[in-house]
Amino acid sequence: MRSIVGALLLFAVPAIAFAEEAVETAQSIIKQQIEAFLKNDARTAFSFASPEIQGKFLNESLFFEMVKRAYQPVYRPGNFAFGRNKVAGDQVIQEVLITGPDGKDWTAIYQLVKQPDGTYKINGVRIVQSAPGPAI
Repeated sequence: MRSIVGALLLFAVPAIAFAEEAVETAQSIIKQQIEAFLKNDARTAFSFASPEIQGKFLNESLFFEMVKRAYQPVYRPGNFAFGRNKVAGDQVIQEVLITGPDGKDWTAIYQLVKQPDGTYKINGVRIVQSAPGPAI
């Protein structure tokens, strides 16, 4: 019985470490993108978007304008904190609890996807007014 438990732990520990590393990476990317928004740095903010998202915009300026209009709490957060997360294959789903510039609480649910080069890029954000957010 001990050898079965030991064998299971050998497989579980690397998986847990991979998930923790993926979540830490995702959180760092989200934080850096929000910091770029706060500095009005469209080029850097756009660089964190996945190729799929980048392909929907002709350039970083159009992307930046869309974020300003549709994602005001992400563009100008009063403050933010990371909530729940989930790693599923090559994706990280990360909840971000945000106080918007209007003082209202929002939940942004980020989807990050691992790219062929091993990096993670933001592939989508869904934002809802509430905190804590819906199940992820």
